[in-house]
Amino acid sequence: MTYLKYGMLSLTLVLAALLPLHHAQAEQCEKVTFDEAKYVVCTLEVGKVDLRLFWKGADGKPYRAFSNLAEAARAEGRRLTFAVNAGMYRADFSPMGLYVENGRELRPANMAAAERAAGQVPNFYKKPNGVFFLGEAGAGILPTDAFLKLAPKARFATQSGPMLVIANRLNPIFIIGSTDRTRRSGVGVCEKGTVRFAISEDGVNFHDFARLFRDRLHCPDALFLDGGRGVGLYNPEMGRNDWSWHGGYGPIFGLLE
Repeated sequence: MTYLKYGMLSLTLVLAALLPLHHAQAEQCEKVTFDEAKYVVCTLEVGKVDLRLFWKGADGKPYRAFSNLAEAARAEGRRLTFAVNAGMYRADFSPMGLYVENGRELRPANMAAAERAAGQVPNFYKKPNGVFFLGEAGAGILPTDAFLKLAPKARFATQSGPMLVIANRLNPIFIIGSTDRTRRSGVGVCEKGTVRFAISEDGVNFHDFARLFRDRLHCPDALFLDGGRGVGLYNPEMGRNDWSWHGGYGPIFGLLE
């Protein structure tokens, strides 16, 4: 199925693939090996969950560190049990593209076409990029054009790119055996509406990372979040409180209890 055909899918079919996440149990993170590469995969199942997007604290400044978000949660009598970076961000830690938090659009969709930097297109601008969103209907991932056309009601949304898997097909721009290998993070909406986050512990290329989501995690739609020094995971049970060597993170996915 081509990207254009995918964009013409009806809203009914899209929403049918979504599963409510209002009552999902805490995530389960496990170490996974796929094609000799090591990953941490964290799964959100139906139960009780409070998965949100975070960017700025009460002081109006970006959280930047998972520990800062954890401290803010404790101050409100909550506990941060899981967090990952939620997409690429600018030097001031602001989202690169669309960002919706608690139903408010704080940044509009970025539809610009970037010029090549040193012969390469920055990852965010590799087409198609996409949007992960959470709403009353559940969780979903759509190419950005399709998201804007269908306009599903979203309480939280973050734009990143490129799309890894689109309607169970790998993004056709990926090259088998590419030597562009680095650590990567991504999110997929998978079988029965399960949401899975994956963080590679080894360097992997886009094609292999996308195959992880489609062939091992059974996610018909998946979105790249970030790579290299921007990959991060917070999970106290695994002893993880990663730091971004960019000086911190921009938008963050966080699970509260």
